Amino acid sequence: VQLQASGGGLVQPGGSLRLSCAVSGFTPAYYAIGWFRQAPGKEREAVSCISISDGNTYYIDTVKGRFTISRDNAKNTVYLQMHSLKPEDTAVYYCAAAVDVYGFSWYQLSDPRYYRYWGQGTLVTVSS
Repeated sequence: VQLQASGGGLVQPGGSLRLSCAVSGFTPAYYAIGWFRQAPGKEREAVSCISISDGNTYYIDTVKGRFTISRDNAKNTVYLQMHSLKPEDTAVYYCAAAVDVYGFSWYQLSDPRYYRYWGQGTLVTVSS
């Protein structure tokens, strides 16, 4: 199983970026893909999550209305479109896969302990 995150970079405040997470070697009946981020000196936090089977999406409050998570099942890829980026969005962003989480709430899906597979991080820097 491999998760390949990409799309990070340097962007000015108010700008946009799209992160991609390509998933390979893994097609369980039900799983979810989550995006997490970790800023220097801070704990890893869940940003957003999408159920691959039914498309349900979840967001942390601080990104609602600015970030959109989506999936392309044909390409086995999950995207995180980020708009109106702020300096506090600066972090290393990780994508991860959780299996056997049917019916889980956002509270549960925001817990990194449920995610069995992790990709490498991609750095997002929001700065002028």
